[in-house]
Amino acid sequence: MNTGPGSYFGSSTFFKTSVITLTFSSIYFYKSDKPLAFLKQPVVKDDSIAVVKTPPVITARKKKTIYLTFDDGPNKGTQKVMDILNAEKIPATLFIVGQHVYGSREQRSIYDSLLNNNLIEIANHSYTHAFENKFAKFYSFENDAVNDFTRCADSLHLSDNIVRLPGRNIWRTKNLSITDIKNSTATADSLQKKGYTAMGWDLEWHFTNNQNLVQSDTLLLSQIDSAFAHNRTRTPNQLVLLAHDRTFWSPADSSALHRLVQVLKQRDEYNFETINKYPGIAN
Repeated sequence: MNTGPGSYFGSSTFFKTSVITLTFSSIYFYKSDKPLAFLKQPVVKDDSIAVVKTPPVITARKKKTIYLTFDDGPNKGTQKVMDILNAEKIPATLFIVGQHVYGSREQRSIYDSLLNNNLIEIANHSYTHAFENKFAKFYSFENDAVNDFTRCADSLHLSDNIVRLPGRNIWRTKNLSITDIKNSTATADSLQKKGYTAMGWDLEWHFTNNQNLVQSDTLLLSQIDSAFAHNRTRTPNQLVLLAHDRTFWSPADSSALHRLVQVLKQRDEYNFETINKYPGIAN
């Protein structure tokens, strides 16, 4: 072993050289490795939040509502109407004339069947049907007319306050105030003040003097479609159809009603309700 004076210097020089070499090497690798590591290995945080895309909500197409209404029962066509509604499980509103309920045992029996049918809503069509179709006289005496509706409600124990004025297309709801013949205005206003809601109609299934239907079920269907398409209803997407149950006594006309109901049921855009579900009804 060389322990002379030059030995320390030599060892020291070698040591210093080694340290310097290692230092520069470290700096070189640090500077050159850092950017490569940054590019190749992105930093992932443990608390990062995964974003999951929610699929868009698809809103179902709003259905149009049809209100089937039948006036002047109970009479000889009422049972057939009820049979069709039961067969197709379709709700409807029957505007009943009080005097007709007590016209015969058969009519009273039919009325009792209506009361026990969950598909059917019973509404007020006056007791005497405007003094048995004496319309001018009926609407000239508003107090007598209002009393006629009250008599019907009391005698039949009606819980709904919905009425249809005989021979008149009159509306008195929260949203609608429409009078077709001016001499009926006072009666309609008085009924509303008494808490009644008067319901008219958007489309009528007409009948002849022989009580036969005027429009075929195919024609009426096209009229319903057209009324909705051209916004010819009192309330958008709501159509009140007026029919008279006595016209469905004949097999041909009752079959027409049945076909109409079946076709309307198959249409996805149409829904059925009773009149008490109509917008603006206060019951």
